[in-house]
Order: sequence, then C-alpha cells, then structure tokens
Amino acid sequence: MSRRTHLPSGLSRGLDFLIDADWSPQQAFAVFELLSDLRARIWMRYGVELHELIRAQRSPPTDVDIDDIKGRF
Repeated sequence: MSRRTHLPSGLSRGLDFLIDADWSPQQAFAVFELLSDLRARIWMRYGVELHELIRAQRSPPTDVDIDDIKGRF
C-alpha cells in the first residue's frame, strides 16, 4: 500500500488489496455499486450504533482519559 494512500478505516499497514488493472469500466462500476449497496444496508441496520461508535472514536479525549496516561509529561 502506498504511503500516500488514505483509507477511510485509517489503516496504513497490512496486505495490499489489488484490483485487476484489466477491469472494464463496467466491471469497476458493478463492484462500486455492490459496495455502495452493502454500505447502505449496513447503515440501515446499524446506523445508530455506528454513529455512536464513530462519534466516540473521533471525539477528543476527556480529562479522565488524559489522567490515565502513564509517564506524565
């Protein structure tokens, strides 16, 4: 995976997922639609839970979280 690649998951290491360079635009669009539909179905089922999880992961640390850091500055 290129160092410039930014994935929504935030992953920067791991196995590369290769996409066949010989796909036609129609094949690429079919996969894109499949993934879009899958994302929509997951959001319909888990939307509230996902929203809460995303908010918790992206919110700034609380004072309690900061106090738990070992090796104070």
